[in-house]
Amino acid sequence: MDRREFFSWVRNGLGGAALADLMLREGRLQAAVPGESASHCPHFAPKATRAIHICLVGALSQVDSFDYKPGLIRAHGQSLPSNERPDVFFGQVGRLRRPDWEFRQRGQSGLWVSELFPEIATVADELTVIHSMFAETSNHTPATFQQNSGFRLNGFPTLGAWISYGLGSEADDLPAFVVIPDARERPPGGTINWTNGFLPARHQGVVIRSNGPPIDDLFPARSIAPDADTAARDLAAAMNHQHLRDHDNDDVLTARVRGYELAARMQMAVPEVANLHGEPAKTQALYGLDRPETADFGRSCLIARRLLERGVRFVQLFSGGTFGSPRRNWDGHEDMKQNHSQEALRIDRPVAALIQDLRRRGLLDDTLVLFTTEFGRTPFTQSASDVVGKGRDHNQNGFSVWMAGAGLKHGFAYGSTDDIGWKAVENPVHWHDFHATVLQLLGVDHEQLTYYHNGIQRRLTNVHGNVIRGILA
Repeated sequence: MDRREFFSWVRNGLGGAALADLMLREGRLQAAVPGESASHCPHFAPKATRAIHICLVGALSQVDSFDYKPGLIRAHGQSLPSNERPDVFFGQVGRLRRPDWEFRQRGQSGLWVSELFPEIATVADELTVIHSMFAETSNHTPATFQQNSGFRLNGFPTLGAWISYGLGSEADDLPAFVVIPDARERPPGGTINWTNGFLPARHQGVVIRSNGPPIDDLFPARSIAPDADTAARDLAAAMNHQHLRDHDNDDVLTARVRGYELAARMQMAVPEVANLHGEPAKTQALYGLDRPETADFGRSCLIARRLLERGVRFVQLFSGGTFGSPRRNWDGHEDMKQNHSQEALRIDRPVAALIQDLRRRGLLDDTLVLFTTEFGRTPFTQSASDVVGKGRDHNQNGFSVWMAGAGLKHGFAYGSTDDIGWKAVENPVHWHDFHATVLQLLGVDHEQLTYYHNGIQRRLTNVHGNVIRGILA
Protein backbone atom coordinates (compact mmCIF):
# COMPACT_ATOMS: atom_id res chain seq x y z
CA MET A 1 0.00 0.00 0.00
CA ASP A 2 1.53 3.32 -1.04
CA ARG A 3 1.13 6.60 0.84
CA ARG A 4 -1.84 7.82 -1.23
CA GLU A 5 -3.63 4.49 -0.87
CA PHE A 6 -3.05 4.49 2.86
CA PHE A 7 -4.59 7.94 3.42
CA SER A 8 -7.50 7.10 1.15
CA TRP A 9 -8.15 3.97 3.21
CA VAL A 10 -8.01 5.92 6.48
CA ARG A 11 -10.32 8.65 5.16
CA ASN A 12 -12.89 6.29 3.67
CA GLY A 13 -12.69 3.84 6.57
CA LEU A 14 -13.31 6.49 9.21
CA GLY A 15 -16.00 8.12 7.10
CA GLY A 16 -17.72 4.79 6.54
CA ALA A 17 -17.62 3.94 10.23
CA ALA A 18 -19.02 7.36 11.15
CA LEU A 19 -21.78 7.04 8.53
CA ALA A 20 -22.72 3.57 9.76
CA ASP A 21 -22.89 4.85 13.34
CA LEU A 22 -25.16 7.76 12.35
CA MET A 23 -27.42 5.46 10.32
CA LEU A 24 -27.70 3.06 13.25
CA ARG A 25 -28.67 5.92 15.54
CA GLU A 26 -31.31 7.15 13.09
CA GLY A 27 -32.80 3.70 12.60
CA ARG A 28 -31.71 3.34 8.96
CA LEU A 29 -29.49 0.39 9.84
CA GLN A 30 -29.69 -2.16 12.62
CA ALA A 31 -26.77 -3.99 14.18
CA ALA A 32 -26.92 -7.76 14.05
CA VAL A 33 -27.51 -9.35 17.44
CA PRO A 34 -26.50 -12.99 18.14
CA GLY A 35 -29.59 -15.19 18.06
CA GLU A 36 -31.75 -12.55 16.37
CA SER A 37 -32.48 -11.80 12.74
CA ALA A 38 -30.95 -8.59 11.40
CA SER A 39 -33.81 -8.06 8.94
CA HIS A 40 -36.04 -6.08 11.26
CA CYS A 41 -35.18 -2.57 10.14
CA PRO A 42 -38.15 -0.53 8.76
CA HIS A 43 -39.73 -2.25 5.76
CA PHE A 44 -40.58 1.10 4.18
CA ALA A 45 -40.17 4.81 4.91
CA PRO A 46 -41.75 5.46 8.32
CA LYS A 47 -44.09 8.35 9.04
CA ALA A 48 -43.22 8.18 12.75
CA THR A 49 -39.95 7.24 14.43
CA ARG A 50 -41.22 7.06 18.03
CA ALA A 51 -44.46 6.76 20.00
CA ILE A 52 -46.11 7.56 23.33
CA HIS A 53 -48.93 5.27 24.47
CA ILE A 54 -51.31 6.58 27.15
CA CYS A 55 -53.37 3.71 28.65
CA LEU A 56 -56.50 4.53 30.65
CA VAL A 57 -57.03 1.62 33.05
CA GLY A 58 -60.59 0.69 34.03
CA ALA A 59 -62.52 1.67 30.88
CA LEU A 60 -63.24 5.23 29.78
CA SER A 61 -66.88 5.88 28.87
CA GLN A 62 -67.06 6.68 25.17
CA VAL A 63 -70.58 8.17 25.43
CA ASP A 64 -69.33 10.64 28.06
CA SER A 65 -66.14 11.71 26.27
CA PHE A 66 -65.68 11.45 22.48
CA ASP A 67 -68.72 9.60 21.05
CA TYR A 68 -71.55 12.15 20.80
CA LYS A 69 -74.93 10.44 20.58
CA PRO A 70 -78.00 12.71 20.31
CA GLY A 71 -80.11 9.54 20.18
CA LEU A 72 -78.93 8.58 23.67
CA ILE A 73 -79.83 12.02 24.98
CA ARG A 74 -83.34 11.73 23.53
CA ALA A 75 -83.76 8.19 24.89
CA HIS A 76 -82.70 9.06 28.45
CA GLY A 77 -84.72 7.03 30.95
CA GLN A 78 -86.00 4.54 28.39
CA SER A 79 -85.26 0.82 28.09
CA LEU A 80 -82.99 -0.58 25.40
CA PRO A 81 -84.79 -0.34 22.03
CA SER A 82 -84.75 -4.14 21.53
CA ASN A 83 -85.61 -7.37 23.31
CA GLU A 84 -81.90 -8.20 23.68
CA ARG A 85 -80.73 -9.04 27.17
CA PRO A 86 -77.17 -7.65 27.24
CA ASP A 87 -74.46 -9.92 28.60
CA VAL A 88 -72.66 -7.39 30.77
CA PHE A 89 -70.09 -7.96 33.49
CA PHE A 90 -72.38 -7.57 36.50
CA GLY A 91 -75.61 -8.49 34.69
CA GLN A 92 -77.43 -5.39 35.94
CA VAL A 93 -79.19 -3.58 33.10
CA GLY A 94 -80.87 -0.33 34.01
CA ARG A 95 -82.35 2.42 31.86
CA LEU A 96 -80.54 4.38 29.19
CA ARG A 97 -78.66 7.36 30.60
CA ARG A 98 -77.63 10.53 28.82
CA PRO A 99 -74.01 11.67 29.16
CA ASP A 100 -73.06 13.46 32.35
CA TRP A 101 -71.07 16.07 30.39
CA GLU A 102 -72.18 18.35 27.57
CA PHE A 103 -70.68 17.84 24.11
CA ARG A 104 -69.51 20.58 21.76
CA GLN A 105 -67.86 20.65 18.37
CA ARG A 106 -64.25 21.77 18.68
CA GLY A 107 -61.70 23.58 16.55
CA GLN A 108 -61.88 23.99 12.80
CA SER A 109 -62.56 20.29 12.32
CA GLY A 110 -65.74 20.32 14.38
CA LEU A 111 -64.73 17.14 16.20
CA TRP A 112 -67.11 16.35 19.08
CA VAL A 113 -65.48 16.34 22.55
CA SER A 114 -67.32 16.60 25.86
CA GLU A 115 -66.63 18.89 28.80
CA LEU A 116 -65.07 15.91 30.58
CA PHE A 117 -61.86 16.85 28.72
CA PRO A 118 -61.94 20.65 28.24
CA GLU A 119 -58.14 20.88 27.77
CA ILE A 120 -57.87 17.98 25.30
CA ALA A 121 -60.76 19.62 23.46
CA THR A 122 -58.45 22.55 22.66
CA VAL A 123 -56.23 20.24 20.57
CA ALA A 124 -59.12 18.48 18.83
CA ASP A 125 -57.74 19.43 15.41
CA GLU A 126 -54.71 17.22 16.16
CA LEU A 127 -56.78 14.12 17.01
CA THR A 128 -57.76 11.10 14.92
CA VAL A 129 -60.64 9.47 16.82
CA ILE A 130 -61.66 5.86 16.18
CA HIS A 131 -65.27 5.43 17.35
CA SER A 132 -65.67 1.79 16.32
CA MET A 133 -63.22 -0.15 18.50
CA PHE A 134 -64.36 -3.48 19.91
CA ALA A 135 -62.70 -6.04 22.20
CA GLU A 136 -63.12 -9.75 22.84
CA THR A 137 -63.75 -9.57 26.58
CA SER A 138 -65.17 -7.21 29.18
CA ASN A 139 -62.94 -8.53 31.96
CA HIS A 140 -60.34 -5.90 32.87
CA THR A 141 -57.18 -8.00 33.14
CA PRO A 142 -57.43 -10.04 29.91
CA ALA A 143 -58.78 -6.97 28.09
CA THR A 144 -55.78 -4.93 29.25
CA PHE A 145 -53.48 -7.72 28.08
CA GLN A 146 -55.19 -7.68 24.68
CA GLN A 147 -54.91 -3.91 24.44
CA ASN A 148 -51.16 -4.21 24.92
CA SER A 149 -50.27 -7.52 23.27
CA GLY A 150 -53.19 -8.49 21.03
CA PHE A 151 -53.85 -11.59 23.17
CA ARG A 152 -56.12 -12.09 26.18
CA LEU A 153 -53.71 -14.57 27.77
CA ASN A 154 -50.56 -13.35 29.44
CA GLY A 155 -47.06 -14.20 28.28
CA PHE A 156 -47.22 -12.63 24.81
CA PRO A 157 -44.93 -9.73 23.88
CA THR A 158 -46.49 -6.31 24.15
CA LEU A 159 -46.57 -3.60 21.49
CA GLY A 160 -43.61 -1.81 23.07
CA ALA A 161 -41.56 -5.01 23.16
CA TRP A 162 -42.27 -5.72 19.49
CA ILE A 163 -41.26 -2.15 18.59
CA SER A 164 -38.06 -2.52 20.62
CA TYR A 165 -37.32 -5.83 18.85
CA GLY A 166 -38.14 -4.47 15.41
CA LEU A 167 -36.61 -0.99 15.55
CA GLY A 168 -34.27 -0.88 18.53
CA SER A 169 -33.32 2.27 20.40
CA GLU A 170 -31.78 5.45 19.04
CA ALA A 171 -30.08 6.03 22.40
CA ASP A 172 -26.88 4.46 23.74
CA ASP A 173 -27.70 5.15 27.40
CA LEU A 174 -31.47 4.54 27.54
CA PRO A 175 -33.63 1.52 26.64
CA ALA A 176 -35.91 1.41 23.59
CA PHE A 177 -39.05 0.75 25.67
CA VAL A 178 -39.81 2.70 28.86
CA VAL A 179 -42.91 2.43 31.08
CA ILE A 180 -44.15 5.07 33.55
CA PRO A 181 -46.93 3.56 35.72
CA ASP A 182 -49.56 5.58 37.57
CA ALA A 183 -47.91 7.14 40.62
CA ARG A 184 -50.61 5.58 42.83
CA GLU A 185 -50.29 1.92 41.79
CA ARG A 186 -49.72 -0.45 38.88
CA PRO A 187 -52.35 -1.74 36.44
CA PRO A 188 -54.04 -5.16 36.80
CA GLY A 189 -51.55 -7.84 35.81
CA GLY A 190 -48.63 -5.58 36.73
CA THR A 191 -45.47 -6.15 34.71
CA ILE A 192 -47.24 -8.53 32.29
CA ASN A 193 -48.50 -5.34 30.60
CA TRP A 194 -44.99 -4.51 29.41
CA THR A 195 -43.51 -8.00 29.15
CA ASN A 196 -41.17 -9.16 26.39
CA GLY A 197 -42.99 -12.53 26.42
CA PHE A 198 -41.00 -14.96 24.27
CA LEU A 199 -38.91 -12.20 22.67
CA PRO A 200 -35.34 -11.81 23.98
CA ALA A 201 -35.45 -10.50 27.53
CA ARG A 202 -33.80 -7.19 26.70
CA HIS A 203 -37.02 -6.03 24.99
CA GLN A 204 -39.07 -5.91 28.21
CA GLY A 205 -40.19 -2.43 29.21
CA VAL A 206 -38.00 -0.64 31.76
CA VAL A 207 -40.02 1.06 34.51
CA ILE A 208 -39.21 4.65 35.45
CA ARG A 209 -41.18 6.36 38.20
CA SER A 210 -42.36 9.95 37.93
CA ASN A 211 -42.19 10.40 41.74
CA GLY A 212 -39.25 9.70 44.02
CA PRO A 213 -36.16 7.87 42.76
CA PRO A 214 -36.84 7.13 39.06
CA ILE A 215 -35.30 3.63 39.36
CA ASP A 216 -34.45 1.61 42.46
CA ASP A 217 -30.80 0.80 43.20
CA LEU A 218 -29.50 2.86 40.31
CA PHE A 219 -26.51 3.85 42.45
CA PRO A 220 -24.55 1.68 44.93
CA ALA A 221 -25.54 1.97 48.58
CA ARG A 222 -21.97 2.88 49.57
CA SER A 223 -19.20 4.75 47.83
CA ILE A 224 -16.65 2.68 45.90
CA ALA A 225 -13.21 3.82 44.87
CA PRO A 226 -12.97 4.27 41.08
CA ASP A 227 -10.12 1.74 40.72
CA ALA A 228 -12.02 -0.89 42.71
CA ASP A 229 -15.19 -0.24 40.71
CA THR A 230 -13.34 -0.64 37.41
CA ALA A 231 -11.62 -3.82 38.58
CA ALA A 232 -14.94 -5.30 39.74
CA ARG A 233 -16.57 -4.51 36.39
CA ASP A 234 -13.69 -6.06 34.46
CA LEU A 235 -13.82 -9.23 36.58
CA ALA A 236 -17.61 -9.52 36.19
CA ALA A 237 -17.31 -9.01 32.43
CA ALA A 238 -14.67 -11.73 32.13
CA MET A 239 -16.73 -14.18 34.18
CA ASN A 240 -19.89 -13.38 32.21
CA HIS A 241 -18.23 -13.91 28.86
CA GLN A 242 -16.73 -17.20 30.02
CA HIS A 243 -20.18 -18.32 31.21
CA LEU A 244 -21.74 -17.30 27.90
CA ARG A 245 -19.17 -19.35 25.99
CA ASP A 246 -19.89 -22.36 28.20
CA HIS A 247 -23.66 -22.06 27.83
CA ASP A 248 -24.04 -21.27 24.13
CA ASN A 249 -24.94 -17.58 24.55
CA ASP A 250 -27.89 -18.23 26.88
CA ASP A 251 -30.54 -15.55 26.24
CA VAL A 252 -31.38 -14.88 29.88
CA LEU A 253 -27.74 -14.36 30.83
CA THR A 254 -27.09 -12.31 27.69
CA ALA A 255 -30.04 -10.07 28.55
CA ARG A 256 -28.83 -9.73 32.14
CA VAL A 257 -25.32 -8.79 31.02
CA ARG A 258 -26.69 -6.22 28.59
CA GLY A 259 -29.06 -5.02 31.30
CA TYR A 260 -26.19 -4.36 33.68
CA GLU A 261 -24.20 -2.66 30.95
CA LEU A 262 -27.19 -0.46 30.10
CA ALA A 263 -27.81 0.22 33.79
CA ALA A 264 -24.27 1.52 34.11
CA ARG A 265 -24.88 3.95 31.26
CA MET A 266 -28.30 4.86 32.68
CA GLN A 267 -26.69 6.04 35.92
CA MET A 268 -25.93 9.29 34.16
CA ALA A 269 -28.87 9.46 31.72
CA VAL A 270 -31.89 8.64 33.92
CA PRO A 271 -31.31 11.20 36.70
CA GLU A 272 -30.79 13.85 34.04
CA VAL A 273 -34.00 12.93 32.19
CA ALA A 274 -36.05 12.76 35.39
CA ASN A 275 -34.74 16.08 36.71
CA LEU A 276 -37.33 18.59 35.57
CA HIS A 277 -35.89 21.63 37.37
CA GLY A 278 -34.16 22.75 34.21
CA GLU A 279 -37.47 23.01 32.36
CA PRO A 280 -38.76 26.59 32.10
CA ALA A 281 -41.43 27.53 34.64
CA LYS A 282 -43.81 28.19 31.75
CA THR A 283 -43.38 24.63 30.48
CA GLN A 284 -43.84 23.15 33.96
CA ALA A 285 -47.05 25.15 34.38
CA LEU A 286 -48.25 24.05 30.94
CA TYR A 287 -48.06 20.41 32.09
CA GLY A 288 -49.78 21.24 35.40
CA LEU A 289 -46.79 20.67 37.67
CA ASP A 290 -47.92 23.70 39.68
CA ARG A 291 -51.23 22.03 40.62
CA PRO A 292 -51.54 19.12 43.06
CA GLU A 293 -54.27 17.40 41.06
CA THR A 294 -52.24 17.33 37.81
CA ALA A 295 -48.65 17.24 39.09
CA ASP A 296 -48.25 13.43 39.07
CA PHE A 297 -49.41 12.81 35.52
CA GLY A 298 -47.90 16.09 34.37
CA ARG A 299 -44.47 14.83 35.46
CA SER A 300 -45.09 11.54 33.64
CA CYS A 301 -45.94 13.35 30.40
CA LEU A 302 -43.00 15.75 30.64
CA ILE A 303 -40.56 12.91 31.39
CA ALA A 304 -42.02 11.02 28.42
CA ARG A 305 -41.29 13.95 26.11
CA ARG A 306 -37.73 14.19 27.43
CA LEU A 307 -37.22 10.45 26.91
CA LEU A 308 -38.35 10.69 23.29
CA GLU A 309 -36.00 13.60 22.71
CA ARG A 310 -33.12 11.41 23.87
CA GLY A 311 -33.84 8.54 21.54
CA VAL A 312 -36.24 6.25 23.43
CA ARG A 313 -38.44 4.55 20.85
CA PHE A 314 -41.63 3.78 22.82
CA VAL A 315 -42.88 5.30 26.09
CA GLN A 316 -45.99 3.93 27.78
CA LEU A 317 -47.91 5.88 30.44
CA PHE A 318 -50.64 4.39 32.62
CA SER A 319 -53.56 6.34 34.10
CA GLY A 320 -55.21 4.22 36.77
CA GLY A 321 -54.14 1.15 38.71
CA THR A 322 -55.54 -2.05 40.17
CA PHE A 323 -59.09 -2.39 41.40
CA GLY A 324 -60.12 -1.84 44.99
CA SER A 325 -61.84 0.67 47.22
CA PRO A 326 -61.66 3.57 46.78
CA ARG A 327 -61.30 3.24 43.02
CA ARG A 328 -58.16 4.82 41.59
CA ASN A 329 -58.93 4.14 37.95
CA TRP A 330 -61.64 4.69 35.32
CA ASP A 331 -63.98 1.90 36.46
CA GLY A 332 -67.16 3.94 37.00
CA HIS A 333 -69.58 1.28 38.23
CA GLU A 334 -71.02 3.21 41.14
CA ASP A 335 -70.98 6.85 40.09
CA MET A 336 -69.76 7.98 36.66
CA LYS A 337 -69.80 11.67 37.49
CA GLN A 338 -67.65 11.27 40.58
CA ASN A 339 -65.28 8.67 39.12
CA HIS A 340 -64.58 10.16 35.69
CA SER A 341 -64.37 13.72 37.03
CA GLN A 342 -61.66 12.63 39.47
CA GLU A 343 -59.60 10.74 36.88
CA ALA A 344 -60.02 13.24 34.02
CA LEU A 345 -58.88 16.10 36.24
CA ARG A 346 -55.57 14.28 36.75
CA ILE A 347 -54.74 13.81 33.06
CA ASP A 348 -56.67 16.34 30.95
CA ARG A 349 -54.24 19.23 31.19
CA PRO A 350 -51.03 17.13 31.00
CA VAL A 351 -52.19 15.22 27.89
CA ALA A 352 -53.20 18.42 26.11
CA ALA A 353 -49.86 19.98 27.13
CA LEU A 354 -47.99 17.00 25.71
CA ILE A 355 -49.68 17.45 22.32
CA GLN A 356 -49.06 21.21 22.35
CA ASP A 357 -45.43 20.86 23.45
CA LEU A 358 -44.65 18.20 20.84
CA ARG A 359 -46.20 20.39 18.14
CA ARG A 360 -44.34 23.48 19.32
CA ARG A 361 -41.01 21.65 19.26
CA GLY A 362 -41.62 20.14 15.83
CA LEU A 363 -41.66 16.63 17.32
CA LEU A 364 -45.28 15.78 16.48
CA ASP A 365 -44.36 15.55 12.80
CA ASP A 366 -42.54 12.26 13.46
CA THR A 367 -44.10 11.16 16.76
CA LEU A 368 -47.20 9.04 17.28
CA VAL A 369 -49.41 9.62 20.34
CA LEU A 370 -51.85 6.83 21.30
CA PHE A 371 -54.71 7.29 23.79
CA THR A 372 -56.52 4.04 24.56
CA THR A 373 -58.61 2.15 27.08
CA GLU A 374 -59.25 -1.60 27.32
CA PHE A 375 -62.98 -1.30 26.48
CA GLY A 376 -65.81 1.20 26.94
CA ARG A 377 -68.90 1.55 29.07
CA THR A 378 -72.59 0.84 28.52
CA PRO A 379 -75.03 3.55 27.42
CA PHE A 380 -77.45 2.16 30.01
CA THR A 381 -76.85 2.32 33.73
CA GLN A 382 -75.72 -0.46 36.00
CA SER A 383 -78.77 -1.01 38.15
CA ALA A 384 -80.37 -4.05 39.76
CA SER A 385 -83.76 -2.39 39.43
CA ASP A 386 -85.36 -0.89 36.35
CA VAL A 387 -84.20 2.66 37.11
CA VAL A 388 -81.68 5.22 35.91
CA GLY A 389 -78.64 4.65 38.11
CA LYS A 390 -75.42 6.64 38.45
CA GLY A 391 -72.88 4.12 37.12
CA ARG A 392 -72.19 2.27 33.87
CA ASP A 393 -71.04 -1.33 33.33
CA HIS A 394 -68.30 -2.66 31.01
CA ASN A 395 -68.85 -2.55 27.25
CA GLN A 396 -66.62 -4.50 24.87
CA ASN A 397 -68.94 -4.02 21.88
CA GLY A 398 -68.07 -0.45 20.93
CA PHE A 399 -65.82 2.29 22.32
CA SER A 400 -63.50 5.14 21.33
CA VAL A 401 -59.73 5.63 21.25
CA TRP A 402 -57.64 8.26 19.52
CA MET A 403 -54.26 8.83 17.92
CA ALA A 404 -52.38 12.00 17.10
CA GLY A 405 -49.26 12.89 15.18
CA ALA A 406 -47.35 11.59 12.20
CA GLY A 407 -49.04 10.16 9.13
CA LEU A 408 -52.64 10.63 10.29
CA LYS A 409 -55.67 12.62 9.18
CA HIS A 410 -56.02 15.26 11.86
CA GLY A 411 -59.33 16.42 13.31
CA PHE A 412 -60.85 13.27 11.89
CA ALA A 413 -63.41 10.73 13.15
CA TYR A 414 -63.45 7.16 11.84
CA GLY A 415 -66.15 4.51 12.20
CA SER A 416 -69.20 4.72 14.42
CA THR A 417 -71.32 2.96 16.99
CA ASP A 418 -75.13 2.67 16.80
CA ASP A 419 -77.50 5.51 17.71
CA ILE A 420 -76.99 5.06 21.45
CA GLY A 421 -73.26 4.19 21.50
CA TRP A 422 -73.73 0.50 22.37
CA LYS A 423 -72.11 -1.42 19.50
CA ALA A 424 -69.64 -0.69 16.69
CA VAL A 425 -71.60 -0.77 13.44
CA GLU A 426 -69.54 1.11 10.84
CA ASN A 427 -65.91 0.08 10.12
CA PRO A 428 -65.38 -2.01 13.29
CA VAL A 429 -61.75 -1.97 14.48
CA HIS A 430 -60.14 -4.79 16.48
CA TRP A 431 -56.93 -4.45 18.48
CA HIS A 432 -55.12 -6.41 15.75
CA ASP A 433 -56.12 -3.69 13.26
CA PHE A 434 -55.04 -0.97 15.68
CA HIS A 435 -51.63 -2.60 16.23
CA ALA A 436 -51.14 -3.21 12.51
CA THR A 437 -51.76 0.50 11.89
CA VAL A 438 -49.31 1.61 14.59
CA LEU A 439 -46.60 -0.59 13.08
CA GLN A 440 -47.45 0.71 9.59
CA LEU A 441 -46.91 4.29 10.73
CA LEU A 442 -43.54 3.26 12.19
CA GLY A 443 -42.50 1.78 8.85
CA VAL A 444 -43.08 -1.86 9.80
CA ASP A 445 -45.19 -4.43 7.93
CA HIS A 446 -47.05 -6.27 10.69
CA GLU A 447 -47.00 -9.50 8.68
CA GLN A 448 -43.21 -9.41 8.28
CA LEU A 449 -42.27 -8.57 11.86
CA THR A 450 -42.05 -12.12 13.25
CA TYR A 451 -40.20 -14.22 15.81
CA TYR A 452 -39.84 -17.99 15.70
CA HIS A 453 -41.20 -19.54 18.90
CA ASN A 454 -42.28 -23.11 19.61
CA GLY A 455 -42.49 -24.02 15.94
CA ILE A 456 -44.47 -20.94 14.91
CA GLN A 457 -43.46 -17.65 13.33
CA ARG A 458 -45.22 -15.47 15.90
CA ARG A 459 -46.26 -11.88 15.32
CA LEU A 460 -48.00 -9.09 17.24
CA THR A 461 -51.20 -9.40 15.20
CA ASN A 462 -51.31 -13.23 15.36
CA VAL A 463 -52.84 -14.27 11.98
CA HIS A 464 -55.16 -11.26 11.78
CA GLY A 465 -55.04 -7.51 11.41
CA ASN A 466 -55.68 -4.97 8.68
CA VAL A 467 -54.14 -1.52 8.49
CA ILE A 468 -56.82 1.15 8.98
CA ARG A 469 -56.19 2.91 5.67
CA GLY A 470 -59.06 5.33 6.21
CA ILE A 471 -57.22 7.26 8.94
CA LEU A 472 -53.89 7.60 7.13
CA ALA A 473 -52.98 10.93 5.57
